[in-house]
This record gives sequence, C-alpha cells and structure tokens, in this order.
Amino acid sequence: MYEDKCVVIGVTGGIAVYKALDVISALRKKGVKTKVIMTESATKFVTPLTFQSISQNMVITDMFAEPKAWKIQHISLAQEADIMLIAPATANVIGKVANGIADDMLTTTIMATKAKVIFSPAMNTNMYENPIVQENIEKLKRFGYEFIEPDSGRLACGDIGKGKLPKPEVIVDEVLKNLYPKKDLVGKKVLVTAGPTKAPIDPVRYITNRSTGKMGYAIATEARDRGAEVTLVSGADFLECPKGIELINVQTNSEMREEVLKHYKNSDIVIKSAAVADYKPKNYSKEKIKKTGDDLKLELERDNDILLELGKLKKNQILVGFAAESNSLLENANKKLKNKNLDFIVANDITSKETGFGSDNNKVFIISKNGKVDELDTMSKRDVARSIFDNILE
Repeated sequence: MYEDKCVVIGVTGGIAVYKALDVISALRKKGVKTKVIMTESATKFVTPLTFQSISQNMVITDMFAEPKAWKIQHISLAQEADIMLIAPATANVIGKVANGIADDMLTTTIMATKAKVIFSPAMNTNMYENPIVQENIEKLKRFGYEFIEPDSGRLACGDIGKGKLPKPEVIVDEVLKNLYPKKDLVGKKVLVTAGPTKAPIDPVRYITNRSTGKMGYAIATEARDRGAEVTLVSGADFLECPKGIELINVQTNSEMREEVLKHYKNSDIVIKSAAVADYKPKNYSKEKIKKTGDDLKLELERDNDILLELGKLKKNQILVGFAAESNSLLENANKKLKNKNLDFIVANDITSKETGFGSDNNKVFIISKNGKVDELDTMSKRDVARSIFDNILE
C-alpha cells in the first residue's frame, strides 16, 4: 500500500536522535521509502552510517558535498517527498524555518518542498515552553505545518516536564495516516463501539466477556485514516487510542447506550463491534457479597439491546453490526441482520484459536442487506476494517 511513497526524514541534533532509527525501521517495514537528511550536530549523536544502514539509502549531511548523480539535491529531495518528517525537531530548526532561514541541506529542502511537513519537537522543557519557541510553532502552524505534541516525563537533562520525543509508534502512526491513499470518508462522521461491557454484581465483582476491543480500534483507525471524523465508544480501557479519534470510555451497557444515542443522530456510519453484555444481575448488591458455605445463585435479567434500538431509530445512517458465533454462523448472522434492520453484518467464528478473542487477525463474512456475501480469508483486523469500509462505500 505504501510502496510508492517516500518520506524524507530530517534529523536534528538532540539526544532523542536514536529514536529516529526506530521510526525509519518501522516505516521501512511498511514498504515506505525513507531518505534521511542529518544536520551536522545530529551526526555528533549517531553516525550517518547507522541511518544509511537502516534506511537503505545514502544519508545527506553536507549541502556542498559532491553529488552522486547530477541533481540539485535539496530540490530533488523536496520533489520526491510525499511527506517531510523532522524528528527530533530542535528549537533551532523550528526557529530557522519559522523565520525563513535556509542555511543547510535540511532547511533548504523544507523551504523547497510542497509536501506536507511534520515536526516532532524534542528539547528541554524550559526551551519548549519558552514564549519565542511557542510563537515560532504557532506561526508555522498558521502556514500549514503540522506538529506532533511532545510527551511529558523525565528528560535527559534530569528535568521533568514536556519535551520528550513521542514513542516511535506514535510518530509512525501520524505519518502513515497522512500517507494513506484512500481519503473517501472526508466529511463523514463515523461512530464505532468497541470492547466488552461489564455488568456489576457488587462493588468488587462483575460479569463480562472476552472481547479485547482490537477489532473496534482497527475500524476506528481505518475510518480516521480515510478522512472521517471518528467517535469511539469503548468498554476496553487498556488499549491506546490513536490520535485524532474522540474516545469515550464506558463501563456498562447503559453507559454505552447513553453515549451511542447521544452521537447517533449526527453520524453517517455506525459500526457496532462492541461485545455488549446481554444480561445483568437482577439485584445489585451495594455491599460486597460475603463468602458462605452455600452456593451463590445469581438471577439475571435482559439488558438493553442497543443495536435493535438503533435499527428502529435508523434514518439515513448506515448501520453495521457484528455477529460473533460459535455455531450456525451464517444462519445466525442473517437472522440478526434482518431482525435488527442492519445494512451490513460482519460474522466471525469465535471458536478459532487463530482468529478468536485477543487475536490480531480475524476471518469474517461481510453480509449486506441485499444478500451479497463477501468471504474474507484470515487477515489482520486492520485489513478486515478496510474491507468493511470498501463494502460500505461500494
């Protein structure tokens, strides 16, 4: 998907330089071509040879070095880039670009490119919070340059505060989002539910299920990368939500219902991939139930059927449900599709060890209300998410 994409990575002088190697490695694994420009100060921390080995391309450090081919390098790189990523970005390079200074290979290439430029600042917290640096950042944002917020924590100098280069996976996620070739959901609002809900028994115990929320998070990420405005209502509280997605954490069936109904009216596409608890204890104990010599018997009652309610309220929304079944997969999925007034249902067999709960892969049938059945082989949950939206938009 990204084999024809090129990211030019500008590496400037800071202790976080070594993290840029992990960013380049991760991009290469996705098939992205990476070319590196290092400032002179960056070479004092990590050698160009290391970046050359990871990127599998020559690293440029000197604007006046003899070229390997007859090209004006800062112009050719500027034209080749689909994205320019500056990571780590020091206060120095941010200040130079903000004030139109182009005195080395990196700054001249930034000035010459028409590609999107993304800065990932990393510096001492006092430097980052300095009004001059903040004014330069705001100035660049007004001109369309993008910034990845630095993390907070203990810095190399010993100070604690904002200024750490984000985790490489956060930077890579931002780059891949911008490189994503499909932008067919721009202007659309997508509502996704994910993970399990919990039915409390007492202040200590609850009933839940094995859902991890991975499928829902993959769907939300796919929608975001295709340009949608995404709201994710999640019962999973241990997964890291990708940037650019509105995350609403919930615990119970009722909480999920409340949040979904709040956003349903204004949504264009609603995908209910959450494993919502169908039953809850009829009598909740406000005090912890003490262990006795007798068996404990719980009486359960039906909880809200959120998907059924959405089907009844549906107007212009496209409504997609999931059917996680252990037997009669297609038969049960088709019943659910019809009974709950869905446009699509995604059916998967939960008994498979390779694609069951907690797996990074899935194997599903995507069934539409007009009878079309798209049978997918085992693939990553992100690829399943891509197929779901391809079917919707078809």
